[in-house]
Amino acid sequence: MVFTRTNDASEPTKAGRGSRISSPLPGQVALILFLLVLWELASYYLYNPFWGSRPSLIAQRLWQLAISGDLWMHTSTTLQEAGAGLLFAAVVGVPIGIGLARAPRLARLLDPVIMGLYGLPRVALAPLFILWFGIGLFSKIMMSFTMVLFIFILNVMEGIRTIDKDQLDLMTSMRAGRFYVVWTVLLPAIVPWILASFRIGVGLALIGAVVGELIGSNRGLGWYVESSGGQLDTTGVFSGLIVLMVLAMLANYLIGFMERKIVRWR
Repeated sequence: MVFTRTNDASEPTKAGRGSRISSPLPGQVALILFLLVLWELASYYLYNPFWGSRPSLIAQRLWQLAISGDLWMHTSTTLQEAGAGLLFAAVVGVPIGIGLARAPRLARLLDPVIMGLYGLPRVALAPLFILWFGIGLFSKIMMSFTMVLFIFILNVMEGIRTIDKDQLDLMTSMRAGRFYVVWTVLLPAIVPWILASFRIGVGLALIGAVVGELIGSNRGLGWYVESSGGQLDTTGVFSGLIVLMVLAMLANYLIGFMERKIVRWR
């Protein structure tokens, strides 16, 4: 009788590799193309393009803006405003969240103020920010900053609450310093929460920048959308909106890529 050796463990490994190799990107691209084709056909048979434009007209407008250099000017302005506000919120919000989580009495004392400010519609602050900081970049950065700050604070606080207390007690019994505990226990535990805050904050930071541009600015995608709307130029409005959507999608893909690398490192 002859026995043949079979490696049963290799089959799931191959399946795992195949599942890892397969990517949803082709399906996502196909879905977007399908929706664009439907939009194009609907503009010919269902409604007047004046009201909703069409993808072909938007592509032509974006090409014209790219050739003239206006596309890069408006896009870079909005990116600077949203990106700076998002990073500033992370730099300020993460330490505050860690500090409040490590000081529960202070957190309970400040909880009504934090939740009140978090629930305040920051869009209503846009006119004040324009009045205080002018129509330059800084007012839009502050608008994006306030839109995202509390997302980082609350997420970091919640992330620290999920840490195993026995692990912290072990560090305390070993007389580990506060900096060592933060570096080896707290930060690795809250990394997913920080990345989740970035995912949520990308859209909010763009909203803050665009709202600031709508209130008072002379450049940026928000300004271009408002200017096009004032001229009843729906193609210009949709062009600005499409660019904002692409920026949000690319930012989320970038954060997702970083998240996979960091989680693998952890």
